[in-house]
Amino acid sequence: MTREEIISKMAGDAKTTKVSAKAALDSFLESVTKTLKKGGRVSLVGFGTFSVSKRAARQGRNPQTGATIEIPARKVARFKAGKSLSDSVNGR
Repeated sequence: MTREEIISKMAGDAKTTKVSAKAALDSFLESVTKTLKKGGRVSLVGFGTFSVSKRAARQGRNPQTGATIEIPARKVARFKAGKSLSDSVNGR
């Protein structure tokens, strides 16, 4: 599903305009982004949890040359699906 498809679906389900659905989606995404930037987590019961995890620095290989390269430590956004979402995807 694309961003535009999500906005159309939200507008139809909520019986509102695409403009207000877009504003709601943008607000949600901005809130999640700001919370994750601060190192927090966002939990939506039954849907899942957005969080930040740290990856340690490690060594990798350049696939073209085989040379060893240093991959720096970094933070990454994670999403862990909730039980309801997992069950519905798995057909339970």
